[in-house]
Amino acid sequence: MIRQALPGDEKKIMRLVQELADYEREPDAVINTPEKLREDLFTHKHCNAIVAEREDRIIGFALYYTSYSTWRGPCLYLEDLYVEPAERKGGVGTKLFLHLKELAQTNGFRRMDWQVLDWNEQAIEFYKKHKASLEEGWLNGRFYFD
Repeated sequence: MIRQALPGDEKKIMRLVQELADYEREPDAVINTPEKLREDLFTHKHCNAIVAEREDRIIGFALYYTSYSTWRGPCLYLEDLYVEPAERKGGVGTKLFLHLKELAQTNGFRRMDWQVLDWNEQAIEFYKKHKASLEEGWLNGRFYFD
């Protein structure tokens, strides 16, 4: 079942965030906490999340927020989509992704964006399967404020 994240889900989501960081070879990069995530999701509403649940256990999530394109208008930015390895190949990732796509279209977003690591062939194939366009020629800029 796919549903909107609720207060109380933050510890389970952060467990999956750490799994994702481990998978992306950045195990020490996560400095966020369940308490901060709860605040950002439900108090400040800096972001939103949907979760995939099986038998009252969260097995996947997608965290997203609104961005803005001067060319197109409001956009949905997918920060992370992650499904536990044991639950992959069962359509959970597709359900999360299509739910977000529908949410973006229903809410009048003009585009949905995300990033994928160039070595993550499994994710690249997943997005290609959904006929997503993966753009070349863009470099990502970033500042960290720790």
